[in-house]
Amino acid sequence: MAQGKKTYPAEFKRRMVELVRAGRSPEELAKEFEPSPNTIRKWATQADIDEGLRADGLSTAERKELRDLRREVRQLKLEREILGKD
Repeated sequence: MAQGKKTYPAEFKRRMVELVRAGRSPEELAKEFEPSPNTIRKWATQADIDEGLRADGLSTAERKELRDLRREVRQLKLEREILGKD
């Protein structure tokens, strides 16, 4: 059976990002803590985007807005389909 996606507390992620910024490598942190090096790298990249240090991706707020808008579009399409069957 496949394992579910493990979630980590925001404080833990923030601390990992701080350690990466302080010069520790994601590989080194992955050996000491549980997340994979790639996961730690993604957290650091997303933190940079959220703080405006990078512009090559969507911020967390933009991702949430996009997710919410997609959900709303799905709902509206469903409602339009139901109303069109009358």
